[in-house]
Amino acid sequence: MAEPWEDEEQGPVRKFMYVNRRAPYGTIYALESLEVVLIAAAFEQDVSLVFLDDGVFQLKKGQDTAAIGVKNFSPTYRALEGYDVEKLYVEQESLEARGLTADDLVVPVQVVNQKELGDLMAEQDVLLSF
Repeated sequence: MAEPWEDEEQGPVRKFMYVNRRAPYGTIYALESLEVVLIAAAFEQDVSLVFLDDGVFQLKKGQDTAAIGVKNFSPTYRALEGYDVEKLYVEQESLEARGLTADDLVVPVQVVNQKELGDLMAEQDVLLSF
């Protein structure tokens, strides 16, 4: 019989935290992070996402990307719930520094301060920063 933290078919469930620090456009990091998260979730891993620094802009409502000629992928974050990715954290200090609140974001998040975020990071098996 498998351990409680283990899936008999998939093996051990690992805790993956994806840390998004960069603005949504101008580099490929934000979109690549989202794709990697969806892949990990498809393999039934314990996935959480963190948005801090300019990464908080990835979740901002009302993004208009017409002037830069790229597709706005922020609505894709709403699909995460369908993949059982429900642990989305935003660093409070990053929101405040950019004049944003949780109400300005496209999906529900848990706002955490720097210390709480550090504690969450310490609980993870794998941290990936984008």
